[in-house]
Amino acid sequence: MLNFLLAVDGSACSLRAVDHLISRLSWYREVPTVHLLYVHPPIPDGRVQRHLGHETLERYYREDSVERLEAAEAKLKAAGVAYQRHIHVGQPGAVIAHQAAELGADLVLLGSHGWSAIAGAVMGSVATRVVHETTVPVLLVK
Repeated sequence: MLNFLLAVDGSACSLRAVDHLISRLSWYREVPTVHLLYVHPPIPDGRVQRHLGHETLERYYREDSVERLEAAEAKLKAAGVAYQRHIHVGQPGAVIAHQAAELGADLVLLGSHGWSAIAGAVMGSVATRVVHETTVPVLLVK
């Protein structure tokens, strides 16, 4: 069975990757296993963590991550696509590449650009890092 890693950040571009996957599911004999992943960038070490405490910070990561996954989950549910939700904290490109290997993904799907205010000339920094760090085929959606 095919195993797809669908990495999203809640941006319009990442939601187009969700739409792309949904619209092409009929291409496959069997419905692939879909792993929906959001990677929350870490808050830099230092004063913030000293004042918030570990539990508060973990709650923030969880709540913000769930919020950023809502639109993608709604699209998948509306299309009747089963998925497994994964939430991690770390550098998005590195974590996506690691999760692709860890989950045995056959394909990684993600938007070419996320929420970053400065988009790369051809693709965003997260997409660039995933392409360079993973051995799995990567499908970038504009």
